[in-house]
Amino acid sequence: MEKELLKEIILEQQEIIKNKEIGVEREDLSKIKEYILLPHAIVISGMRRVGKSTLLAQIINKFYKDNIYYFNFEDERLLNFTPEDFNHLYESFMELFGQQKAFFLDEIQNVKGWEMFVGRMLDGGFKFFITGSNASLLSKELGTRLTGRYLTCELYPFSFKEFLRLKEYPLTSNTLSLTSKRAEVKALFNEYLKEGGMPEYLKFRNLEILKKVYDDILYRDIVARYDIKETKSLRELALYFLSNLSTLFSYNKLKGSLGLGSVNTVKAYTEYLENSFMVFVTNIFSYSLKQQFIAPKKVYCIDNKLADCISFRFSKDRGRFLENLVVVELRRRRKELYYYKTKNGLEVDILIRKGEGIEGLIQVTEGISDAAVRQRELKSLTTAMNELGLGEGLLLTADEEEEVMLGDKVIKVMPTYKWLLQG
Repeated sequence: MEKELLKEIILEQQEIIKNKEIGVEREDLSKIKEYILLPHAIVISGMRRVGKSTLLAQIINKFYKDNIYYFNFEDERLLNFTPEDFNHLYESFMELFGQQKAFFLDEIQNVKGWEMFVGRMLDGGFKFFITGSNASLLSKELGTRLTGRYLTCELYPFSFKEFLRLKEYPLTSNTLSLTSKRAEVKALFNEYLKEGGMPEYLKFRNLEILKKVYDDILYRDIVARYDIKETKSLRELALYFLSNLSTLFSYNKLKGSLGLGSVNTVKAYTEYLENSFMVFVTNIFSYSLKQQFIAPKKVYCIDNKLADCISFRFSKDRGRFLENLVVVELRRRRKELYYYKTKNGLEVDILIRKGEGIEGLIQVTEGISDAAVRQRELKSLTTAMNELGLGEGLLLTADEEEEVMLGDKVIKVMPTYKWLLQG
């Protein structure tokens, strides 16, 4: 590419990032602070529009000010950018701003071979902050050239705490102890449960923003990248997943019901959707890898409102959206997740594995005031606890709280909003 065009793009983008609205400070900023002085590249991954560029702006504002090189590879003028152009890019930065030591590169997965440039410049003592919205491409390229030389941060839509900061709602140590304040927090939680945490949508409340994200993921991140010809099948699969949050599915049944060519096609399309960070799948917990492979899986979406605006299911499936929110939060906390089936077929929504052991079991339901629901949820948890040798389980609800003793087992029943604020 011509250096004059690169310089023009650089100057435009530098002005954009310098004047970018900082917004709500992300919780991930505290983790990144620990990485600043390390020589590793920092890789920030996540779905489109979750705030990766804003997080870069926050990092620049807090730790670097103007002493950086910033470049966003999403610019349509960069369609012909090649690995050889990285040298021209560096030269252009030098000519415009002199010697700086930190690169901020947005959506870098759009350029093949980027990891070679980053590796070479890391050797020269440069610091890198990199964002990307394709998990597979990032992991493949990082694994080939930058093994042991990078640290990762997976960015999600706003957490409940971040949502409260967006609402400028002050949290104190005794907020949930006061009846009036607890009612306010619950009302805000109900809004968060339905409206999700996508920053731009929460600012403008326009559903077209989320529909554009959805279409960009399908057509720019998946169809174009993987050269998919049968786009109707991909769209039907994505719609199925977003319409069936927190439910079990099997590749074989989806192949038949959606008319997809083969099980391998369903698996590939599912993997593409996962790589885009829009959906994720959990396996059954089993020490047998074969059982994990063949058993049905559960599907979740990274944001409740994104799923709702595509499927229009929230009012019908509030309990499933509640479970979806809990699973997203656990992923935000970097937990290894499964679901569990007892020997007599009872299901526990979430099993958290830690190393070779089990950290906990969580059941999610809208409420247990109905006697039949209460008995079902408690029986599932206690049966699983007995099989797995656990003494304590957690039952998350919309608003109920108690401690249930069943023999030597303890089940803590807790409002989901309270649990979210404890993390």
